[in-house]
Amino acid sequence: MSEAVEQKFIIQKIYTKNISFEAPNTPGIFTSEFKPNLEINLNVESKGLEESIYHVVLRVTATTKIEDHTAFLCEVEQAGIFTLQGFNQDEIGYLLGAQCPNTLFPYAREAISDLVTRGGFPQLLLEPVNFEAMYQGHLDQAAQQKPENETAQ
Repeated sequence: MSEAVEQKFIIQKIYTKNISFEAPNTPGIFTSEFKPNLEINLNVESKGLEESIYHVVLRVTATTKIEDHTAFLCEVEQAGIFTLQGFNQDEIGYLLGAQCPNTLFPYAREAISDLVTRGGFPQLLLEPVNFEAMYQGHLDQAAQQKPENETAQ
């Protein structure tokens, strides 16, 4: 009789890898009516560091424009080191693509809100993100592209 492998999801470290805030059109932008157009970009990167230990970086970029002028550009790379032990490859993919970013997002959200406020702009509170749906979309897109690549070879 085989013993079940114990699964472990351990957060070893959460840290800010990179922060950038630019307000290229100040002070003039403060004298115009503030009707912002906000664009948010998210990116998740992960890599193995050693057996069962992974590094995940969540990059959140917020760009706000007023008409054609950039009010501010804020980018935060929130990172974490995670131990993922006892999971199969599909489960590890899911944890790296959905659960680890879910863990990192509140930290990135807080950093962006703080930076934007310190930059003299109204508070920016990012909406919650469904990383599970994003991960599933990534899998669906990869599955659609796979048959095309196989027939091209």
